[in-house]
Amino acid sequence: MTHILAIDQGTTSSRALVFDKDIQVKATAQQEFAQHFPHSGWVEHDPADLWSTTVQTCRDAIAKAGLQASDIAAIGITNQRETTLVWDAQTGTPIHNAIVWQDRRTADYCRSLRDAGHDQMITAKTGLLADPYFSGTKLKWILDNVDGARERAAKGELLFGTVDCFLIWKLTNGAAHVTDATNAARTLLYDIHAGEWSRTICDLFDIPMAMLPQVKDCAADFGTTAPEHLGAALPILGVAGDQQAATIGQACFKPGMLKSTYGTGCFALLNTGDTPVASNNRLLTTIAYQLDGKPTYALEGSIFVAGAVVQWLRDGLGIIQNAADTSAMAAQADPQQDVIIVPAFTGLGAPYWNAECRGAVYGLTRNSGPAEFARAALESVGFQTRDLLEAMRADWQGHGSDATLRVDGGMSANDRAMQFLSDIIDAPVDRPHVVETTAMGAAWLAGQRAGIYPDMAGFAENWAVERSFTPDMTADKRAARYGRWQRAVAATLGV
Repeated sequence: MTHILAIDQGTTSSRALVFDKDIQVKATAQQEFAQHFPHSGWVEHDPADLWSTTVQTCRDAIAKAGLQASDIAAIGITNQRETTLVWDAQTGTPIHNAIVWQDRRTADYCRSLRDAGHDQMITAKTGLLADPYFSGTKLKWILDNVDGARERAAKGELLFGTVDCFLIWKLTNGAAHVTDATNAARTLLYDIHAGEWSRTICDLFDIPMAMLPQVKDCAADFGTTAPEHLGAALPILGVAGDQQAATIGQACFKPGMLKSTYGTGCFALLNTGDTPVASNNRLLTTIAYQLDGKPTYALEGSIFVAGAVVQWLRDGLGIIQNAADTSAMAAQADPQQDVIIVPAFTGLGAPYWNAECRGAVYGLTRNSGPAEFARAALESVGFQTRDLLEAMRADWQGHGSDATLRVDGGMSANDRAMQFLSDIIDAPVDRPHVVETTAMGAAWLAGQRAGIYPDMAGFAENWAVERSFTPDMTADKRAARYGRWQRAVAATLGV
């Protein structure tokens, strides 16, 4: 029993990975599932899809590794954050589809919270913004809009959870209704300073607190799987939301350490230690991880469009066939042109939080073509990351200003994008040997708890860089290029 099973339940697919005693990936299985869009701005998942794909990929990964379920020492879970489920406390049957983190149906309610002046209290307690992104207003919507839901919740007949909580409840056949501090911290209902659910906010949203799960450390006893699901009774010993799990997987354990994950969007986290830093620049204050009852905090910035801008070049404009084409094309771009893409396809995330603006392209000339678009698309990710880091540096003055940025996610494999990122932020960028940092973070939590993996210091020592990118741009050019980006953003926000 020297292997760990990591469940990575994401927005478009479920994955399971088996890690060996050296924290190396031995086998992987993945299944995509359907996205549902019942109305404009609404995004849902069928909970049955989340459950079935999770169980099947776990079975497949164990089989691919040539193992039996009894060879697995423990399970770690990482998950898409903020996605909201409500189910029957006896049968486990969901009363509505899962409402996904991307869903914007509660925008009007969030606006009413801000208009009534509740947003300052919410931010002070949770570190978050009164925004539809988070779970709390989604839960309220389900209670308000599903027939009989509010009455049943008041009687204790319904349970709420994020995806990790739902999967644990199902895996344990209802024996455990639990979550971890990082997922709780994304619900808009959890006081990250007091370390407990906020009665004030639950009363404001009219949410019965009996619905809420018990909150545990990231490495803890979350229950034991019923044998019929995976083939053996396996302890679940680690849980963290996906971006926090990536922070752990990148071994960002010291205050001032930074990681940025580049997938469809981008999420950057700055470890601020035991100090929850309040943002004056519309970043989020959140829990990076919690171990031995002690939370470690982070500042987080979210970019809505990172890898998605490359997908747009492929699917929207048809100027590339696959993402890897962008590097070679960008290298052919005319250096005399300065095309800028502001990829606000669904608005701009941190530090702007403007859901109404839309994408724009600046600096076009008669000679602008696919090569210039490819370069501008890659550079837009670097520019947006600098926006986040500038806000982090302003919020936490004297810290993180010269920190190395550790990167992961699919787009981190693009050398040209990572070199520009280093150039524009004027700091080193490190890409690790193992890019499965999210699953690795969940695996380490469970494996360390199981006594198989090293402690935090030992794990950090094992982290290894595959390639480092260092700044190679003059200060004048950097200032000029970033200034032009800032003017482009200002023009986009002003439209």
